[in-house]
Amino acid sequence: MLMLDPSDSASLRRFYLVRHGAHGDYGERLSGRAGQSSLSEIGQRQADRLARWAGRADVAVVQASPRRRTQQTATIIATARKLAVETVDALDEVDFGDWNGRSFAELEEDPLWHEWNSRRATAATPGGERMGEAVARTVAHLEQAATGPNQGPVMLVTHCDIIRGVIAFYLGLSLDHILRFDIDPGSVSTIEVGAGQARIIRINEVPA
Repeated sequence: MLMLDPSDSASLRRFYLVRHGAHGDYGERLSGRAGQSSLSEIGQRQADRLARWAGRADVAVVQASPRRRTQQTATIIATARKLAVETVDALDEVDFGDWNGRSFAELEEDPLWHEWNSRRATAATPGGERMGEAVARTVAHLEQAATGPNQGPVMLVTHCDIIRGVIAFYLGLSLDHILRFDIDPGSVSTIEVGAGQARIIRINEVPA
């Protein structure tokens, strides 16, 4: 349930959902769980800006998906904060099954790809996860983390569709509508979670 009353915020833990920086496959292929390309020069600059932003936000914990692009982004942030990166499988990219690593040009020829993008709430990937399954594991991690000792804000370095799905969940939107808003590389979306409540603070904030 989404709660917007500021008086409730003291009982909520703040999470910064960060999309990793741009990388070598960005815009060319669906990296998914297959891509191992490193951050590009642009992606490294995005991670540097995120690190400065994290300092101003007093980030206390940095967690990341196990993918290379998220690990590299998180390491730049955590090093600047003198923190360790905690790898969390629940933050992993959607498992796109047979689509992992395919070029977008190839996917455009696949009718199932178009069905997936128009019917995320019900469509299936070929041999991978459903969108709802990916969102459920990520939300479960957030809510578990929110019940532990609140030792400061947590920065979660993860993936575009994961962030979209989490925001849609807490806003009560159908997953069919997650492509109606953008989550850019190197962006931060801020939420607060706790005790069965959640507040969306900002979406797709790109540090200058």
